[in-house]
Amino acid sequence: MIAYVAMLAAVLSLTGVVVGLVGVIGTSRPPRPPSALRRRITAWWTGTGRTPAQRRSRQAMLIVAFVSAAGTWLVTGWPIGAILVGIAVPGIPWLFLSGVAERRAIDRLAAVESWTRRIADIVVNGLGLQAAIVATASTAPALIEDEVKGLAAGLQAGQSAEDALRRFADEINDYACDQVVAPLILHAHDRGEGLATVLSDISRSLGAEVEMRRTINAKRAGPRFAVRFMTGMTVVVILLGVLNPQYLVPYQSLAGQIVLAVLSAIYIALMVWVRRLSLPVPRARILAPLPTYPGWM
Repeated sequence: MIAYVAMLAAVLSLTGVVVGLVGVIGTSRPPRPPSALRRRITAWWTGTGRTPAQRRSRQAMLIVAFVSAAGTWLVTGWPIGAILVGIAVPGIPWLFLSGVAERRAIDRLAAVESWTRRIADIVVNGLGLQAAIVATASTAPALIEDEVKGLAAGLQAGQSAEDALRRFADEINDYACDQVVAPLILHAHDRGEGLATVLSDISRSLGAEVEMRRTINAKRAGPRFAVRFMTGMTVVVILLGVLNPQYLVPYQSLAGQIVLAVLSAIYIALMVWVRRLSLPVPRARILAPLPTYPGWM
């Protein structure tokens, strides 16, 4: 009995010490950066959308894909069929719209070129960089209007020029735009002369870059048509198979499911490869992206 009482007293004493330490030190800890797995899951869930509407559209599409896959499994009993339907819902638009993202990126780069030329014209008249950026907010090209207004608002709110410019570069997310932002950041630190000349030279370089990318983009029309044609033919064949159930009988067995999985994996790999051929090789940015999670700099 005495041993039990002593053990209970020891436990209570230890508990009191722990509670006291927690009361003094606290239970909160400094925020840590998310793990690589968490960042990938978040990027997969939100996609590459720049606006809340685009991110909501991405999430709605993923939900539709999950529901369609579950419905396919319940109706057909095919696990591979369910996986294929879940992949097809976001995958078919991804294949058909392979050139849209590049065309929009080129148009946005052309807008950056126009905005850069506008800043150079204002700076050459003696206005400071921050004042020039604020002055262009109301006349910025439509494709980068929100980004420029956000940059001007950040500068007017007292945000450091470097942070505001780097966030602007992150929103545009193009190595060519970094060529504009980098000298602006350097000028914000040293206030050197010749900014207008540098911006004019960069503007001409961006104009040439836009023309080159448009020419290359037009030459990639062939592979993109091949992706759309092969995807469309595959959808037609699948629909014909659904209309003729006898065609799908061999795939109902375990061996049939394995064959279907292998053939589908080969086809998906082929489509991804052809789509990659239709897009330019992404070039590394000059400026490293700023951290996007709170409390970690």
